[in-house]
Amino acid sequence: MASWRLRASNANPSQTRRFNPRDPSPKWRGDSPAARFRGDNGTSPLNYDHIFDQAIQRLHAEGRYRVFIDILRNKGAYPDARCFAGHNGPKPITVWCSNDYLAMGQHPKVIAAMEEALNDVGAGSGGTRNIGGNTHYHIELEKELADLHGKEAALLFTSGYVSNDATLSTLAKLLPGCVIFSDEMNHASMIAGIRNSGCEKRIFRHNDVAHLEELLAAEDPNVPKLIAFESVYSMDADIAPIHDFCDLAEKYNALTYIDEVHAVGMYGARGGGITERDGAAHRIDVIEGTLGKAFGVMGGYIASDTRIIDCIRSYAPGFIFTTSLSPVLVAGVLAAVRHLKESSVEREAQQAAAAELKRQFREAGLPVMESATHIVPLMVGDPVRAKKISDILLAEYGAYVQPINFPTVPRGTERLRFTPGPAHTPEMMRELTSALVEIWDRLDLQLQKAA
Repeated sequence: MASWRLRASNANPSQTRRFNPRDPSPKWRGDSPAARFRGDNGTSPLNYDHIFDQAIQRLHAEGRYRVFIDILRNKGAYPDARCFAGHNGPKPITVWCSNDYLAMGQHPKVIAAMEEALNDVGAGSGGTRNIGGNTHYHIELEKELADLHGKEAALLFTSGYVSNDATLSTLAKLLPGCVIFSDEMNHASMIAGIRNSGCEKRIFRHNDVAHLEELLAAEDPNVPKLIAFESVYSMDADIAPIHDFCDLAEKYNALTYIDEVHAVGMYGARGGGITERDGAAHRIDVIEGTLGKAFGVMGGYIASDTRIIDCIRSYAPGFIFTTSLSPVLVAGVLAAVRHLKESSVEREAQQAAAAELKRQFREAGLPVMESATHIVPLMVGDPVRAKKISDILLAEYGAYVQPINFPTVPRGTERLRFTPGPAHTPEMMRELTSALVEIWDRLDLQLQKAA
């Protein structure tokens, strides 16, 4: 039987570990089992609990320990929800930070489609797409998504994170010597995909066209190149100069990859994202999106030409070896995509709500960040205070918004991120604004003078 020898970089050669995949308790050769739990000098036992405790304590000390709130949304009454944390019974709250931007997760068409699919085919998909998990729902949704972006084909994944990671890592591996040019503010899933590709990367300053061209010009013109960026950056709420990046891609013979997760469903006449709104979709080689934000359900996807889609479908482990999305979820997304292709009512109402909240924050002197999108970030600049504001809002005012801390945003730029939807009323916004002004005063934070 085959076995493998594993050696730590600082291990004594006589302590080379022999690993047998059928041995449930592999040992260090030439030593007792306890040697596995000793430190480098072989004398003092490692205290694993202490190591993990220290890791968690660091997060508490930095004010960025994450707490997941215990809530249930009220069907048909979004943004109303019930909070179970720290109460004898559920407490009514208003949700201000959901990425279900258009409340499509509550839409009657979506719920009806999911109920119909559940009663028709049952709950799970039955396996990977290759083994039992390919359904007519999956095929129909991929056709709709390809059509949404004007592409030849599309491919579903279990999440937007997986679609970025699997696609970027696979694309680069298929392109010998590929160099990826990545915006410094790209999402963690894009960074993971680039890292997992093992290829060379060049990081360009956020939305900086000149810096990107400088990096492209310095590269060997004969190596494959891929420019990876987002359309809407969800924390700063700004938009990439898509046409400028495409111009550079054409000039330097590079492929383009855009993450549209915060824009699909939200922009364009049919919800195709910023690339549809700006007439740029045909210039992008791979468009990636999510099904869990504006479309209100769950999943991720890419849209591209048939050749690229077939390569990712055939080579990406993150697609091949993962149980496919439940047909119940896919049916819900299918209903949402079809509805938003025909209806702009939800988009227009959401944009109006975002504009109103920005106006109220600005007039009250709250430090609302400049935003040309549907996202309303409020700068705090300190993780402890951001968490404190969030806690007070929930406990005393029944307003739920999560603090956004490092590593999601750089240290010193911690913020609250509001995502008002079509059902957030001006009165709700006035109550929220009043609460924030009171908390700002309580914590001795500075309000800004109205212009």
